[in-house]
Amino acid sequence: MDEDTCMVDIAKFFLEFTVDESCGKCTPCRVGTKRLHEKLEKITSGNGTMQDLDELEQLCYYIKENSLCGLGQTAPNPVLSTLRFFKDEYIAHVRDKKCPAHVCKSLMSYEIIADKCRGCTACKRACPVNAISGEVKQPHVIDKSVCIKCGACIQKCKFDAIVIK
Repeated sequence: MDEDTCMVDIAKFFLEFTVDESCGKCTPCRVGTKRLHEKLEKITSGNGTMQDLDELEQLCYYIKENSLCGLGQTAPNPVLSTLRFFKDEYIAHVRDKKCPAHVCKSLMSYEIIADKCRGCTACKRACPVNAISGEVKQPHVIDKSVCIKCGACIQKCKFDAIVIK
C-alpha cells in the first residue's frame, strides 16, 4: 500500500468480506457490519457527513463489544485502524468530497488542461462513451455528465493534458 491506496476503500473492502462471512447468529455482527458497510459506501460515494464518521466509530465499538464470535469482534478493526491512522482521508471524503488517492470513482473528476491539449483527438477516439468533444488542433473538453471515469483518455493522451481532480 502507498499513497495511491484509499484507506477508506480498503476498510470497505475488508468489511465486504466480513458481511459475506457472517453466520448471522448475532445481531451486532449480522446487522452491524451491514450498517458499517452502508456508511462506508455513503462516504466513498461523496454523500457522507461528519456525523457519519462519529456514528461509524460508535457502531464499531458496539459491534466489537457485543458480537458473540471472533469474526464479529474483529470485523470493525480495519475501520477503527484506518479511522485512527488515516482520519484525514475520511475527512477529505466527507468535507472536501475528494478521494486523496483518486480511487473512489464517485469523487473523481477528469479534466483536460486546455494549455496542454494539442487537439490530437487520441483521447476522443479512446473514450468508449463519447464524453470528449473538440475539433482537431483545438483543446478538447470532457462532458462530466457522460464520463464514466474509466481512464481510457488518460492512457491515450501523450501530452499529459488530462488530470484527475
